[in-house]
Amino acid sequence: MFNLLGFARKGARLIAAISLTGAIAACDVTLPTVGGGGGETLGGEGTTVALLVPYGSSTPGDEALARSLENAARLAAADLGGNVNIKVYRTAGQAGTAAAVADQAIAEGASVIVGPLRSDAANAAAVAARDDGVNVLAFSNNTSIAGGNLFVLGNTFDNIANRLVRYAGAQGRSRVVVVYSRTPVGQIARSAVVKATSGTNVQIVGDGSFEFSEQGIAAAAPVIAQTVSASGADAIMLTDDSAGALPLLAQKLPASGVNPSVVKSLGLTRWDVPSQTLALPGLQGGWFALPDPTLASRFNARYQGAYGQAPHPLAGLAYDGVAAVGALAAKNLKASAGNLTQSSGFAGVNGVFRLKGDGTIERALAIAQVTNSQVQIIDPAPKSFSRGGF
Repeated sequence: MFNLLGFARKGARLIAAISLTGAIAACDVTLPTVGGGGGETLGGEGTTVALLVPYGSSTPGDEALARSLENAARLAAADLGGNVNIKVYRTAGQAGTAAAVADQAIAEGASVIVGPLRSDAANAAAVAARDDGVNVLAFSNNTSIAGGNLFVLGNTFDNIANRLVRYAGAQGRSRVVVVYSRTPVGQIARSAVVKATSGTNVQIVGDGSFEFSEQGIAAAAPVIAQTVSASGADAIMLTDDSAGALPLLAQKLPASGVNPSVVKSLGLTRWDVPSQTLALPGLQGGWFALPDPTLASRFNARYQGAYGQAPHPLAGLAYDGVAAVGALAAKNLKASAGNLTQSSGFAGVNGVFRLKGDGTIERALAIAQVTNSQVQIIDPAPKSFSRGGF
C-alpha cells in the first residue's frame, strides 16, 4: 500500500520517527573519536546510569536498534571522561521485564534510568522507579506517558507543530487546514497542531480527515481540496509520514486542485526520509522541520568511524540522555527533576534541547523547504533557548 515511488514501508510506525541524534554538555565541545565499547559496564566514579534497551526482543530490528542505542550511550560516556558509569539491562521489549530490571538496576546502585524504548515499557519502568525517587529518561516520544519521574527524549508532534506554526505565522501563512488520518495517531497529531496555534496569529480553518486506506485517501482528496478552497486556507498541515499516507496525499491533493504554489504544504514529519519523498509533486515548495543537518551529519560520521556502520536514526536519543546526566554529574549535580529541567537545557551535536517540568521535551529544529526536490534550510535551528524559534 502507498508504494507509489517503489520504496517499501519499513520499520515500526513510531510517532514522528525523526532522526534525532546526540547531545553534549556545551555547544563548543569537540567530540573525540573513540573506539567501540567493551563489556556492559564502563568504569568511573560518577553517576551510575541504567541503560534499558530491547535486547532479547522478538520484534524484528530491535536487536540492532538496542546495539545502536548502547553504542551511542557509550560514545557519550567516553566523551564525559568518567562522569557516568553505564550498566546495560535487557528489557526484551516487554513492559513487565522493563519494570523488573528497573527494580534490579536501582538495587544495584543506579541513580537514573535512560530508556526503555517504547511507551508501555517506559511507563512500567517509571512506575517501578517512582517510590525510589529515580527519574526515567525514556526513548519514547509519547507525551501521554510523560510526567512525574518520566521524561520523554523523543521529538514530539507538539514540538514540531510549535516550530512550524510559529514560522508559518511569521511568514503570513495564517489559515491552515489540518490533514490527518482517522486513527489514534492522527488524532494526536491534529491535537498538537491545534495546541500550537494558541497565542499565535494562525487559525485552523478546516479539517481534512481520511480513512487510513488507499481507497479512503482517494475518496477524501477532492473533499479536502474543496475544504481548502472554501475556507480560504493558505496552508495545509500534512500530519502523516512517507511510510504511510503522505505519498498518496502528495499526489492526490494537487490532482484535486490544491495548488502547491498557492497553498503551502507543511509537514509534521520528516520529508527527507527516504529521500525519494522530496520528489512528490504536492511537497514542492513546502516546509518541514528537522534537526540541524550539519550537526546530525557530524554525529553520524563519528558513529560510523567508531563502529563501522551508520547509527540507527534513534541512536542519538541514548547519547542525549547519558550526556544530559553526565553534564550534571560534571557539576556534582544529581539527576533530579529540578536539575534535569534547568531552563538553559543541554546542547549537543544535534542541537539544543531541554526537558520540561511536565516530562516533555523541547528541541531546536531548523525549517527546511523542498526546492527542486532537494532540502534547502530556510531558517536555521536556534543555538540556544535565549532566542526565538521554539
